[in-house]
Amino acid sequence: MRIDKFLFFVRMVKSRSAAQRIAEERHLRIDGRVIDRAAADVKVGSVLTFLLNERVRVLRVEGLPSRRGPVPEAQACYTDLSPPAA
Repeated sequence: MRIDKFLFFVRMVKSRSAAQRIAEERHLRIDGRVIDRAAADVKVGSVLTFLLNERVRVLRVEGLPSRRGPVPEAQACYTDLSPPAA
């Protein structure tokens, strides 16, 4: 699944264009590798690290969503490994 679709479907960003911007501005890593395109693949088990709203987010992908569903459905697709907010 494309990284921009994943971030949009799990409700990390409000639009796919916002997710594309995160990837294209090189503010995103998949398993430690810097990503510079929104079409990068994400798989179950991948660890995503990115800056969102002045906070570093770290997510482990647990499942690939088929749609942008309700919040509980979206949250079941990842485990949040982010450091606590200051």
